[in-house]
Formats: sequence, C-alpha cells, structure tokens
Amino acid sequence: MNALQEQKRARDLTPEDRAEIIRQLEFGSTLDDALVSEMARNSVVLDFRRRRFVYRAGEPADCLYAIIHGRIKLCRIEPDTTREAVIDILPEGSLFGESALYSSAGQRANSAIAYENSRLLRIQAGDFKRGMAEDDRLHDYTFRLIGQRLDHAERRLADFALNAIPARLDSLLADFSMRYGVSEPEGVLIDIPLPHREIASIVGSTRESVTVRLNAMRREGTIAFVKRRILLKRPASL
Repeated sequence: MNALQEQKRARDLTPEDRAEIIRQLEFGSTLDDALVSEMARNSVVLDFRRRRFVYRAGEPADCLYAIIHGRIKLCRIEPDTTREAVIDILPEGSLFGESALYSSAGQRANSAIAYENSRLLRIQAGDFKRGMAEDDRLHDYTFRLIGQRLDHAERRLADFALNAIPARLDSLLADFSMRYGVSEPEGVLIDIPLPHREIASIVGSTRESVTVRLNAMRREGTIAFVKRRILLKRPASL
C-alpha cells in the first residue's frame, strides 16, 4: 500500500485504491484486471486496533480477509475459563478466514484478533469463490494455502505429541526466525513482540515455564532480549 493510501481512512478508499491494494497482495498479483476490479468493487477495507476481535468462534463464516498491514492472531478461546490457545500469528500480506470457503457448519471454529493495529481487506466468500472459478491461478493459490495451513497444523500436533516444552520452544523460535527474522550483526532478530504469555499459549505451556526456559537460553548465550523482541545469537543451534 502506498503512502497516500495509508494516510486515507479506510472508508475513504476508492474502488481504484482497493484494486491497487489487491494487486499488491500475494493472491492478487497474478489476477487479470477485470477480476481485480470486480473484487475491489465488492470488498471493504477495515481498520482494527490492537487486541480487537476481527471475528469470534461461532460467528458466521461468510468472508475472507487479507492483511494489508499489521499482524493477526488466530486462536481458540475456552469459553468457561477464557484460556487461549494460539494457532498462529499471521504477517502482512496473509489471507485468512478461508474456512468460509468450505465450512459445512457455516461458522467460525477459531477467533481472529488484531495482534497489533491492523488494516484488512474483507472479501465476501461468494465473490472469492467466483474468482476461483474464473481464474485457475486463484484456485491453485487457495488450495496451496489450505494445504500449507493443514501441514502447519499437523506439524504442530506432532510437536505437541513428541516433544517436551524446551524442544517446542526451540521449534517455535526457529519457525519465527524464518518468517519474521531480520539479520543483525549479533544474529537474527525475530521482529515481532513476543510476550512470554503469548509464547506459552503457542507451545502449550505456562508463562512461568517459558520464562524459566528463555532465561536459561539467555544465560547460555543462545538468545538475547531486545525491546520485547528475541534475538537469536546462535540460530543454527535450534
């Protein structure tokens, strides 16, 4: 998104602005102009402040979202205790809410929350399905995305079944270093704030256990803490 579009309020963006946004997103970069224009006419741009729900489990699954900027947390929340299991934290450019394309119940199984202030493009499921039918590249992209999400879920399940907390934490840091890592002279900086509570929700542990393990890794010289971010000083050791 260019600087002028960033300065505009979401409701002031024109169909032409939305078309340009779609072209800059991964799924839209190969689409023809007619399909992009059609999606742009029917889509909506929305702003969400940090910690606001984009949708909650149980709500209708009738649209997809693309992250124009910001990050979105996918999670499941236990109704009685409000305990949270983090499924993933998605970066800018990601498409999510794809269950709207295949959910037999027509409801969200997970919740989506703005991990930081975020701007999203909302596309109705019917419009996206028509685009998939018209363009094989969008069809193939979507099925690859669903396959990648399934593979990610299966790897997480195997990690939980086979590995103890230290190994799960190592796996998470290695994964996030590839997705969010920025090369620094001292190592690789995971350029996303990761409170210990969030890490614990991802690896299925407690905040206290995660804090103990991370402090041990810091003393070993494997990591350092830099402004609420984690610097991997020896990423090859994970």
